[in-house]
Amino acid sequence: MIAANSLNNMIINIPTPAALPEAAHQLAAAIAASGHSVVAFEGEMGAGKTTLIRALGAALGVGDDITSPTFALVNEYRDGQGRPIYHFDFYRIDSEAEAAQLGAAEYFDSGYLCLVEWPTRVAGLLPAAKLQVELTVTGPESRQLSIINEQFSINN
Repeated sequence: MIAANSLNNMIINIPTPAALPEAAHQLAAAIAASGHSVVAFEGEMGAGKTTLIRALGAALGVGDDITSPTFALVNEYRDGQGRPIYHFDFYRIDSEAEAAQLGAAEYFDSGYLCLVEWPTRVAGLLPAAKLQVELTVTGPESRQLSIINEQFSINN
């Protein structure tokens, strides 16, 4: 189900919804190993980003019902150790400036886990070092996660 294609990247295949909890545990381990607090979730509408985040929350010990923050823009949860997890959905945001006015950058700089749906809408506010998770529909019930560890680098 999991294949590493480099030190910083991995692929997780999810053949059926029943495989989602194991994939979420693998994603949680990848997040912990990355050392990044910002995770950007990309995928087409209906690919299952919120469903994946719900499974990830369960893997992290979140006891609350995880729902899409489409209209609230951000939902806050607590993991199994009481630490905040911030879940963003920027689909309905009009501009990066609007997200900045809402304090998105402060959340991203908090050091707490930030799970960001539709991150391209706020790309200028996101840290260079983050975990990128691309969710691809591969069949009626199957998905593929591509996890990319984006490190900050300086080109000379």
